[in-house]
Amino acid sequence: MAKRLLLLLAPGFEEIEAITPLDLLRRGGVEVITAALTDGPVRSAHGLTVVPDTHLDALAKERFDMVFLPGGAPGYLNLAADARVRTLVRSQLASERPVAAICGAPFVLEEAGVLAGHRVTSYPSVRERLVSAAAWVDEAVVVDGRLRTSQGVGTAMDFALALLEELTDRATRDRVAKATLVAR
Repeated sequence: MAKRLLLLLAPGFEEIEAITPLDLLRRGGVEVITAALTDGPVRSAHGLTVVPDTHLDALAKERFDMVFLPGGAPGYLNLAADARVRTLVRSQLASERPVAAICGAPFVLEEAGVLAGHRVTSYPSVRERLVSAAAWVDEAVVVDGRLRTSQGVGTAMDFALALLEELTDRATRDRVAKATLVAR
């Protein structure tokens, strides 16, 4: 049975940080469900309009192997301001299932109160907003406990492939990397 990942889309999300993982994970056989915080299509930080699979409220009783939070401004701020998202993050982690956040989205983890004692990374300008983290690390991808974090647009491919390997296996990750010319 395919692993399931929930990718949240808030107005102002960063396109590459959402679409790159969506694409690579689906290529690898992961069932990715996109969910909006609002009704209808979601407009990205740079004017792309995306039609999500569903609305977050329709998934209240669903279980996901991983929850993914893309960055982008004001997308990550919209995620952080939403009580449903903060509750979902806490519930996901309490159920011992991972949460992935890229760019500014580790701030959502801060606002959800789940960063204490963890090593994380983020877009550099968000670093000072992650006050409860044990340490901010200048690395493309950081895995600590059930938290997976990455820095931004330039690390989206590496992050997506790391998540794909975690949700499937190394062979699937390598196959997708080769097919997308990441590995030659």
